[in-house]
Amino acid sequence: MKIKLLLTTVLLISFQNFFAQENQVKPTIDSTTQNQDSVYTGKPKTLEKEVLEQQLKEGKKALKQQQEAENQIKQAEKDSKRVEKKQDKFEKEQKRISNAQDDVNDSQSKIEKEQKKLEKMQEKFEKNKSKGKLSPVEIEQGNVDLTKQQLRIKEAQEDLEKAQKKLQKLR
Repeated sequence: MKIKLLLTTVLLISFQNFFAQENQVKPTIDSTTQNQDSVYTGKPKTLEKEVLEQQLKEGKKALKQQQEAENQIKQAEKDSKRVEKKQDKFEKEQKRISNAQDDVNDSQSKIEKEQKKLEKMQEKFEKNKSKGKLSPVEIEQGNVDLTKQQLRIKEAQEDLEKAQKKLQKLR
């Protein structure tokens, strides 16, 4: 019973503290600190308003000019990024064209090498054939080798045509 009584008193005290109203302290007004409106300064209020309005307008103008300057800077940055992108795109396109031209040149040189190789093979084959050193099996093997070399030349020519089409497409 004593515990219940003790708990209820603690609760009541805490509620009183919680809901207690706080008194606000008001500063006392001395005769030295008077309201600005009650003292006559000799200037009309309209002049003060005009000065404040003028300052407000100047502040707005300065803010607007600052925003315009920021917008111009942002626009200049966007333009520079666009120019950089276009320049990068142009450089990539030039690189592709250069690579395609290199492929065409490589294909042409490969064809020339393969043709020289074919000519050497034919000369060697004809030389050995005319001397009569070759058996019928070796003659057939030589003809097969010549045919294979001709196929390599045809494949190289097809590669050249593909590279030329690619180059034409890029230009």
